[in-house]
Amino acid sequence: MLEDKNQSRTSLEELGEFGLIEHLTKNFSIQHKTTVLGIGDDAAIVDFKEGQTVITTDLLIEGVHFDLSYMPLKHLGYKAVMVNLSDVYAMNAAASQITVSIAVSNRFPVEALEELYEGIHAACKNYKVDLIGGDTTSSNVGLVISITALGEASPETIVKRSGANENDLLVVSGDLGGAYMGLQVLEREKEVFKANPNNQPELEQYSYIVERQLKPEARQDITAILKELNVVPTAMIDISDGLSSEILHLCKASNLGCQLFEDKIPLDPQVINVCEEFNIDSTTIALSGGEDYELLFTIKQEDYPKIKANPSVSVIGHMTHEREGKHLITRADTKIPIIARGWNSLSNGG
Repeated sequence: MLEDKNQSRTSLEELGEFGLIEHLTKNFSIQHKTTVLGIGDDAAIVDFKEGQTVITTDLLIEGVHFDLSYMPLKHLGYKAVMVNLSDVYAMNAAASQITVSIAVSNRFPVEALEELYEGIHAACKNYKVDLIGGDTTSSNVGLVISITALGEASPETIVKRSGANENDLLVVSGDLGGAYMGLQVLEREKEVFKANPNNQPELEQYSYIVERQLKPEARQDITAILKELNVVPTAMIDISDGLSSEILHLCKASNLGCQLFEDKIPLDPQVINVCEEFNIDSTTIALSGGEDYELLFTIKQEDYPKIKANPSVSVIGHMTHEREGKHLITRADTKIPIIARGWNSLSNGG
């Protein structure tokens, strides 16, 4: 995928580390007053005069978190930023700055990294965040990307995982399972291509779920909607590892149980259709799939009238006393304990 005979290749050593950073970041501009000094010195300077700062970091490794045989580098750059911004929005904070560090093997020319940074640049532009620093180094395991995101929030609006209360409503943004099913389609097409390289992948009918996998969007809009509706969630988390895992994180942090209703879990029709095609249960995928980067949060019952007409969010259950346990109420009205079956990067085989 990386080699194109018609395209010129500039080796990384031609530019050197500092030349490479300067080359890749020359089109980034500063958008926040809080960014006093960005790239070009020993450290960046950020001045948050008011409020609190939130900081989050994620690491993406080739072969563990992404496969370059179907993940375009531009999309990868964009997604790597989204993964981090999603964590900032899950604190009900506004994202403002990122740092980007990459470790890269010499099989990548400068042109490949330009594509990666095009995606990072698009993400910064769309979400109005500043790139203020980072690092580059060599790697013997392919491509590694580490991004740190900073954001700011006032102490009274910042939201942690631990603030939920008994009888709070459990709410989720968007729909679930799309990213995982998009991955299944891409993996299948990869195998078809390996068997017959003349076969072009047919992805048009899967466009929504493939985009959910290759180019997710962090839900900055949800924090804006909640602010507009004058709703401050009591607890919040982003859905990176599957709904079941994230619900259990909220329950554990808040010392509560919960009831999740199967028939309330939002699923896109394309997800339902493709689950049928792959003979997989769509509820299982929503619970365990991961990488949707939607927001899962709890609100007080009295705030329900403010959100009930909003199509961007769905009430999917409620919090209970810890002794009542954590259960999925199925369509057949049976109670099943919720078990974390989300994606685990530390499990055997990734």
